[in-house]
Amino acid sequence: MTTQQLQLPGTANHLGATWDGSGTNFALFSENATAVELCFFDEKGEESRYKLAEVYNFVWHGYFPGIRPGQRYGYRVHGPFDPEHGHRFNPNKLLIDPYALAIDGNVTPGQSIFGYEWGDSDEDLSCNSIDSAEAVPKCVVVDTSFDWEGDTHPKTPWNQTIIYEVHVKGFTQRHPKVPKALRGTYAGLGHPAAIKHLKSIGITAVELMPIHHFHATPGYLVSKGLSNYWGYDSLNYFAPHPNYSASGMGGEQVNEFKAMVRSLHAAGIEVILDVVYNHTGEGNHMGPTLSFRGIDNAAYYRLVEGNERYYMDFTGCGNSLRMSHPQVLKLIMDSLRYWVQEMHVDGFRFDLASALARELFEVGTLATFFDIIHQDPVLSRVKLIAEPWDVGDGGYQVGKFPLLWSEWNGKYRDTVRDFWRGEDSALGEFAARLTGSSDLYEHTGRRPHASINFITAHDGFTLRDLVSYNEKHNEANGEDNRDGEDHNRSWNCGAEGTTNEPEIQSLRLQQQRNFLATLMLSQGVPMLLAGDEMGRSQRGNNNTYCHDNELSWLNWELEKDEKELLRYTQKLIKLVKDHPIFRRREWFYGRQIHGSGIRDIGWFNVDGIAMSDEWTAGYVRTLTVFLNGEEIATPDHRGEQVIDDSFLLMFNAHYETLEFSIPERLRDPENADWASRKWRLLIDTKSEGFVKRRKTYKKSDKIPVAARSAIILLSRLDRTI
Repeated sequence: MTTQQLQLPGTANHLGATWDGSGTNFALFSENATAVELCFFDEKGEESRYKLAEVYNFVWHGYFPGIRPGQRYGYRVHGPFDPEHGHRFNPNKLLIDPYALAIDGNVTPGQSIFGYEWGDSDEDLSCNSIDSAEAVPKCVVVDTSFDWEGDTHPKTPWNQTIIYEVHVKGFTQRHPKVPKALRGTYAGLGHPAAIKHLKSIGITAVELMPIHHFHATPGYLVSKGLSNYWGYDSLNYFAPHPNYSASGMGGEQVNEFKAMVRSLHAAGIEVILDVVYNHTGEGNHMGPTLSFRGIDNAAYYRLVEGNERYYMDFTGCGNSLRMSHPQVLKLIMDSLRYWVQEMHVDGFRFDLASALARELFEVGTLATFFDIIHQDPVLSRVKLIAEPWDVGDGGYQVGKFPLLWSEWNGKYRDTVRDFWRGEDSALGEFAARLTGSSDLYEHTGRRPHASINFITAHDGFTLRDLVSYNEKHNEANGEDNRDGEDHNRSWNCGAEGTTNEPEIQSLRLQQQRNFLATLMLSQGVPMLLAGDEMGRSQRGNNNTYCHDNELSWLNWELEKDEKELLRYTQKLIKLVKDHPIFRRREWFYGRQIHGSGIRDIGWFNVDGIAMSDEWTAGYVRTLTVFLNGEEIATPDHRGEQVIDDSFLLMFNAHYETLEFSIPERLRDPENADWASRKWRLLIDTKSEGFVKRRKTYKKSDKIPVAARSAIILLSRLDRTI
């Protein structure tokens, strides 16, 4: 259908749909297209098509007076359909604008969204003439103005940051104090009841699982009655996913997202986005044609050299974006800046970030992508977090990212899990992880905050399941339990899954307290998986990517032990925030400083003697760590001297109770002060965690530390107990 609509040349300078108050400029990049049609849709779904007459630097553009915010649109792009040479143009397919700021609706599975005909022996080589407009969501013109009411970025220093990884929908979908209409939405996450919980824990930043508009309904999942819950299949890098909007479609989700950020910022909580720039939801050569593939397949995707029908795949998701192409780099950089400048987010976690560093096949820390971010005046100032691996050869790059970057520390996760499940492993590894992993990050000039410490994340067991299952139980995913990680480094404490045995239940709570204490008292930046603070379970499923249901949503109706774990977590984080010794800006030195003869950190065995051969003896599972709060060499971020209480951390991962001795040589031998110190018992993970009765120890005392538990002792700066 065509109608009369004035079209002016417009400009190629601003990709996407840009409303200026009188009309809208549309611009689309396609290097290999022969023609581009802009398609408008009215309220009845009727389509009007306009060929864009202007093209400059491969940008097809036009200005349409009177086209206002709320207008729904898409593109049809003409060019060769020649898959064997990398071209998959098909004007029968309506395409999503890569720069659309809002998208209305979701993909409807079916043959129409595929560029080829089903059923042929080489089916992806055949051109499908079925029109896809009814099955493809429509882009929406957006008015970007918004009253931020003086909003500013919290700019929490890295060493004071505590991250909470959370799914927008799953967090509030069952929250009884969030109004039903807002549950599972951006507005729900910004609701006072949700923020109250975050503040009560002590969270300083939420890391949101993907909120870019993603392919929510892949056909292979829909056929099983499942959906893409996690959202790691982006179709656009500017538009917030509409399914998380209480405001409906039509572009209102943009303002709702902004209002959520504004509310979180007002509470002092930063917003970090989990972004998926390594691949898209269009899959491999057998995937649908929804956006990039139909706009310019050869420009946007990395194809197999000499066999361009197929895609390079470093992600396990079918394709990889072509990071060596200037327009792909521009797309990603424009997207990142948009989310900082227009949406006010505070940082990004890059999914499978090693894939972004691949210019050819090798992973290079000096890849163009990282060079550009390093020089960017906007992005170089926000929090940048890498998931430092992909599925390609040489993809595991923990500790190898450049300056400005922090990393999900997979070695921290593995080491701490092994320690508390009683595996034979070197204590030196555990000590390195506990103190910020200087062996991984210091040589590159980075500080302890380069290590994002985590025990669990969305991908894998929850903390409760980590201590309740030896094996994954993913049968509900419909893949015969073949999906998900097989090597979980978990221990079920004596029974698989739910049990009524009091001793096993008690040990599982104890192990959760052990993990939480280790995580929060380690140097670096702790990341807590949403729900772990109150014992959330996924019934042993370690790959809930496809479950938009109660298996994945947080349950707010807590049992007694879950309430106790929540209170323990709240107190633990408060302790960490109250004591700068646990959030140093610089590395420990373990040496004499300021000529005082007192060390900033000390390592001792169960008898209170300085560690020596025990570091490499895999069978040793005990360690005492002395943290000297009176000798913190580095000032705080305001330049003021930092002085704190001192702590003894006693770890016993052995299967029996052991008696620990308070180390004698915490001091210069001529200084009698430390010998007379008294130590107050603060935390005992064997019991309720934070002890209620005041108990103190002195140098000559033996301290019983129960099997598989930790004890934290405090010596106050003012010598009081």
